[in-house]
Amino acid sequence: MSHPDYRLNVRPLGTPRGVSPLVGPHGVDASPGDKKSKNRNTRGKKKSIFETYMSREDVSEGLKRGTLIQGVLRINPKKFHEGFIPSPDGDRDIFIDGVVARNRALNGDLVVVKLLPEEQWKVIKPESNDKETEGAYESDLPEELCGSHLLQQPPKGCNDSPDVIIEAQFEDSDSEDGHGNTPNSLVDGVKKLSVCIHEKGKEDAGAPVTKDENTVVSQDTRASPEKSLQTSAKVVYILEKKHSRAATGFLKLLADKNSELFRKYALFSPSDHRVPRIYVPLKDCPQDFVTRPKDYANTLFICRIVDWREDSNFALGQLAKSLGQAGEIEPETEGILTEYGVDFSDFSSEVLECLPQGLPWTIPPEEFRKRRDLRKDCVFTIDPSTARDLDDALSCKSLADGNFEVGVHIADVSYFVPEGSHLDKVAAERATSVYLVQKVVPMLPRLLCEELCSLNPMTDKLTFSVIWTLTPEGKILSEWFGRTVIRSCTKLSYEHAQSMIESPTRKIPEKELPPIAPEHSGEEVHRAVLSLHRIAKELRKQRFMDGALRLDQLKLAFTLDHETGLPQGCHIYEYRDSNKLVEEFMLLANMAVAHKIHRAFPERALLRRHPPPQTKMLNDLMEFCDQLGLPMDFSSAGALNKSLTETFGDDKYSLARKEVLTNMCSRPMQMAVYFCAGTLRDPAQFRHYALNVPLYTHFTSPIRRFADVVVHRLLAAALGYREPPDTEPDALQKQADHCNDRRMASKRVQELSTGLFFAVLVKESGPLESEAMVLGVLNQAFDVLVLRYGVQKRVYCNALPLRSHHFQKVGKKPELTLVWEPKDLEQEPVQQVVTIFSLVEVVLRAEATALKYSAILKRPGTEGLLDPQGKQGCGDHSDQRED
Repeated sequence: MSHPDYRLNVRPLGTPRGVSPLVGPHGVDASPGDKKSKNRNTRGKKKSIFETYMSREDVSEGLKRGTLIQGVLRINPKKFHEGFIPSPDGDRDIFIDGVVARNRALNGDLVVVKLLPEEQWKVIKPESNDKETEGAYESDLPEELCGSHLLQQPPKGCNDSPDVIIEAQFEDSDSEDGHGNTPNSLVDGVKKLSVCIHEKGKEDAGAPVTKDENTVVSQDTRASPEKSLQTSAKVVYILEKKHSRAATGFLKLLADKNSELFRKYALFSPSDHRVPRIYVPLKDCPQDFVTRPKDYANTLFICRIVDWREDSNFALGQLAKSLGQAGEIEPETEGILTEYGVDFSDFSSEVLECLPQGLPWTIPPEEFRKRRDLRKDCVFTIDPSTARDLDDALSCKSLADGNFEVGVHIADVSYFVPEGSHLDKVAAERATSVYLVQKVVPMLPRLLCEELCSLNPMTDKLTFSVIWTLTPEGKILSEWFGRTVIRSCTKLSYEHAQSMIESPTRKIPEKELPPIAPEHSGEEVHRAVLSLHRIAKELRKQRFMDGALRLDQLKLAFTLDHETGLPQGCHIYEYRDSNKLVEEFMLLANMAVAHKIHRAFPERALLRRHPPPQTKMLNDLMEFCDQLGLPMDFSSAGALNKSLTETFGDDKYSLARKEVLTNMCSRPMQMAVYFCAGTLRDPAQFRHYALNVPLYTHFTSPIRRFADVVVHRLLAAALGYREPPDTEPDALQKQADHCNDRRMASKRVQELSTGLFFAVLVKESGPLESEAMVLGVLNQAFDVLVLRYGVQKRVYCNALPLRSHHFQKVGKKPELTLVWEPKDLEQEPVQQVVTIFSLVEVVLRAEATALKYSAILKRPGTEGLLDPQGKQGCGDHSDQRED
């Protein structure tokens, strides 16, 4: 089983309190806001700071009656006193004002709240209010929603991820719902990259731009006081502690050396300011910490909260381990994984015993009798060049009547993962592989991921296939599902497939291609790729005609030094025709399987839905676009896609404007989520908004997603290969919820890993200069999309050599006028007007630690931009298709 230090702590419903408390400081009442710890008299009853949680019975009754509301708590990373939960009616989020009202709940927890009387509702100032909830999100677009599209030609490709998440929430949002299948997009990627791990809770240049602050929308739409009144509530119960209760941070001595506490406890200060400060017993600390505290000033530790009592502002915790020096990649990475509950421990002996023991393993003869034998067919994989877990392969055969037999062949992972085994349990708990810039934390042991299940070339592999007869226009004439055996003839990279698409008539020399099995030729593979490309173009065209939406996002790829592991350069990854080819057939297979399992098991099908955008936020955005004179139609996913496609030209600055608007459009999007069909009564709720289809699921990546393994088992039962499922819909929904939680954590970890590497690159290679486009204007600052790197950053006026600056609204459009201090006294001061879509030149520069970097504006009229081209390549092995 997974190591207790690193596994997600998913507690059963209704355990609101912490684990059994450590022997702790009695009578502690030190407010995190106080500069000095107040040491109160410990005699007598302590005054409670937090309310006692309601009973489980009262909570159940209140939820039924509608007097209580449940939802996932999001805390604004820049203003940690601001918390939010979604409103059940899809309107503006419900505001939870301050740590006391949060009642010891942490970011991501499933909480129950009680609305406050209206006279206690908070009035939020328009300039700081920008979508209250927005800032509080960690964002993730649905994979199906995004694609990656470049502002400049990137170098050789890296993996891409057609899984896109367009979550509507802001910078720090965890939604994965925007729907798209693409690599991390602008919306996602940009937000991700601006996250600064160390100073998440502070109002600083390195912190992520939160929705509320960075969005101009709220400033423009909330001019009147009545619009600024925000429904407010307090937490009365924690249904599920989804936050890991682990944090990375720094140890300090308590301020009051004369207090009794000073002799027993140190103070742990989390890097994430959304987590409270924590008392840790000195016996957990390094032996010489008390005598040499400065030696540990830059040492990162992991601490776990074990209790947080009603009478204390501080939590009580245990120091788990020392990670190493802050700002170094491996300690910071371990901290990120631990904070988000990612189990990166080695697989236990019980799990490894579930794997085939006699190696090399060969397919048992009886399996050939049970399966369709496709080993002679021209089947091949197309993946990132660095990928080692190959879950999907394609085939395409021309038929005499001019049609095609097209196959999607997916690794039969469920064959190797017996239901109920130790292997099954740990895979279900991990729920997803986690892709970092420099490595992967796999869901399954590497023997399965990279050897037995991976569809490596020129070896017999067990697969689950969907095979269609298609017309050249992509119309489905027939469809077959079944277990198969394949023998991939070659492992193409996206670059190989792209060169075939771009050279339809040229014979590609063998030296430019990977090894191909002797039974097949390069020409045969080339023909198949071209046929698939032509059909995929037709499928894609039809999909968008039918009303699909894609919010393309930028994805940053790194070149890593082979010896040090440090980033040498970066580029924005290009999403090309070869990526789109694979994406179309993965989408087709996922939709086909969704219909098949739903027909067979209408109560037990595991599906994936994408709810429509949040109404209030969408209305705000519509009003904002009207003010800017942008002809955007938000009436449906297809109408929005058409607007984004047709509003802009294809020159560099038009594309930049499109990226900025795409970023804004991603914010109202909700997350795409797994669900069990039997737990939702209204089939209209099954829909996938971005794809604009009635049913969708995940079938095509079982090596890296447990949801796909569950879907494989359902499909096998639907085809009569195994007994029908006897799991109750509620139990399946619980697994779906866990997959959703782990998927969001995985996306967030990936964002933070990218942000960490980019911050290290700025430190090692910076300062970096680039053109940028303004995407939000505030009183004292403005937000920019840095075009060369796809990162989003806030530029603060007080960091610039300005004589003055002036904020005003022209109509309802915000405008910031900067008056630059002249370089010499004889010159006139230069004025610069900053408004949305302004082009500016910025410099990214490192700050005190490798995790923090800031953006400043280049003075107008100075020399042209530097042009530091990073080496090309990609240090990321993931191909995260949101199929």
